[in-house]
Amino acid sequence: MFATTLNQEETLHWLAMRLVPGLGYRTAGQLIERFRTPQAIFRASRSELEAAGCAPGIAQTVASGCTFEDAVAQQEKMLEAGVSLVPIQDPRYPPRLREIYDPPLMLFARGRTELLSSVMLGVVGTRRPTPYGTAATERLAADLARAGLTIVSGMARGIDTAAHKGALSAGGDTVAVLGCGVDVVYPSENRKLAEELGQRGLVVSEFPMEAPAYPQNFPIRNRIISGMSAGVLVVEGAQYSGSSITARLALDQGRELFAVPGNITSKMSWGPNLLIKQGAKLVQEWNDVVSELPHRDRQRLIEAGRSRIQGENGAGAPPQGAAVPQPLPLGPAAEIGRKLLNLLKVDASIHIDEVLATVEDASPSEVIASLFELEMLGLVRQLPGRNFVKVW
Repeated sequence: MFATTLNQEETLHWLAMRLVPGLGYRTAGQLIERFRTPQAIFRASRSELEAAGCAPGIAQTVASGCTFEDAVAQQEKMLEAGVSLVPIQDPRYPPRLREIYDPPLMLFARGRTELLSSVMLGVVGTRRPTPYGTAATERLAADLARAGLTIVSGMARGIDTAAHKGALSAGGDTVAVLGCGVDVVYPSENRKLAEELGQRGLVVSEFPMEAPAYPQNFPIRNRIISGMSAGVLVVEGAQYSGSSITARLALDQGRELFAVPGNITSKMSWGPNLLIKQGAKLVQEWNDVVSELPHRDRQRLIEAGRSRIQGENGAGAPPQGAAVPQPLPLGPAAEIGRKLLNLLKVDASIHIDEVLATVEDASPSEVIASLFELEMLGLVRQLPGRNFVKVW
């Protein structure tokens, strides 16, 4: 495994390998498996490269080292833009993405690279959403971000933009996967959002610096959105659309598939409604997603949420040297949640009627919503008869 930061020579060799014309994902993976490092690949002879699976023309290009001049230019652009390189053998590389059929050889990353190891959820949909689609996306992305998920989307117009904005509005984490270089803003109206993502979230791409946003790049990048994620949520889209492609990729990669139902008279609802008919999980609220995630992911969310609550209460500080989770609010019911944690007991249950009567400055629906949120975080457990106890 590589260190979390490549030195200048290592970065240069990875870039030179990325810039070899015609070198596909599978062949590049075979070369890395055979020679272990890009440095060893460029030291190999043409015959050795051909024996490892390279076509003669590609082997000649690699052996000649003619891509190093462009690699130097790429490295300079990366330094200017504050972009780091995350190759497939780097510990920061998303574990789920490494397991797909055709993982990218490397990722160009601008922002908080630690998000690559978080529990991610892809959110995709049409570039021309209805007001309902935009509102549903922003609300769900915000709620899911509060639950600890990192929202992944493509920073395109419409649903993608709403997903990023929803996560950021909740103080949550979000990752944009681009179909161009990470230093290229596409669409141009998302310039402010791109800057905010580079500071508070993460922008990644498999395409080199200054790579234009060619139409054929977007289906290619969709496999990264689904590949990085534990699941994919589709909000509005026609039957044959980019979001449908991402949904199909998610199924091929063994990811959970979710969809928000829509108006049956709207063409934008055809895609998600059809996915639901075919077995995708219907989503009305954030917990419809969280409850369907793999057990290990739910456990990570619960542990992170427990640390957040304990930190807000000034207790249970993490041990020295442990990773400190980002301080996220529980949501609009944060104050109610703290009151409930003070009210509930570990050794004696309290009936819901007594809870509602005690928390007087909140409506019953707000109290119940907060109880559900605390239960998902593993801080509260519901017993038979609508009785509640505190877990810790």
